[in-house]
Amino acid sequence: MQAGLNLYSIRNYLDTEEHFLEAAQKLREMGYSYMQYSGGAFDPDRIARVSRQTGLPVVLTHVPMNRIVEDTQALMEEHDKFGCKNIGLGAMPPAEIADENRCKAMIEQLDRAGEIMKANGFSFFYHHHHFEFFKHNGMTVFDYIIKNAPNINFTLDTYWLQYGGVDIGATIDRLKGRICCVHLKDYMITNSSDAIGSFSPAFAPVGDGNIDFAALIPRMKAAGAQYFLVEQDNAATMPDPMAQVQRSIRYIQNNL
Repeated sequence: MQAGLNLYSIRNYLDTEEHFLEAAQKLREMGYSYMQYSGGAFDPDRIARVSRQTGLPVVLTHVPMNRIVEDTQALMEEHDKFGCKNIGLGAMPPAEIADENRCKAMIEQLDRAGEIMKANGFSFFYHHHHFEFFKHNGMTVFDYIIKNAPNINFTLDTYWLQYGGVDIGATIDRLKGRICCVHLKDYMITNSSDAIGSFSPAFAPVGDGNIDFAALIPRMKAAGAQYFLVEQDNAATMPDPMAQVQRSIRYIQNNL
């Protein structure tokens, strides 16, 4: 199975074009097939050069929300420079989500931007976390988006679905046709001492945690997933980030 990497996982390698190019070349050698650009300065020309030189297409991005809602046309033109038709938002501000009126207004703005993108051959993807499962008047923000914002697709994230306390497989099934891009992010429990309270969830390379990807991947494909993007938020803070993401692609190549 082919898989890509969300570059946020190795964001400390995006500080210069030289470092970005070196990292992307290593990813290709590891066996990654494509990239999501996130975690570095959004420079379309630089992204295009690195993508072209490495042969790794960029299939999704995360860009600032103000660009999405205020500068949609220019943003689409910039994505055309590196051949990417999927424009993403990493998160809505949690403080806005907590306020029902502001939250709904923000979703409406994003849906309008998504409508413009769709009319021009692009797709808008929202990357959820756990806080979209916060409820306003008995309905989660996640469900509100599903029901009221048809132009918002989801970058489905396995870790945050698990953290949010919902059924991962059932959620995949509900989002058929709206999850072309998914994040394969594993969920493990760590322990810092012998105390009960010392056990806590943590990010992990794919295959090192507790999520049953072998069972979920076929459901993702049936729901329309095309791009499977490894993401490990804490890899960039570890002594060898590239070794972390290599563990993920090795697991995928050998088991999925």
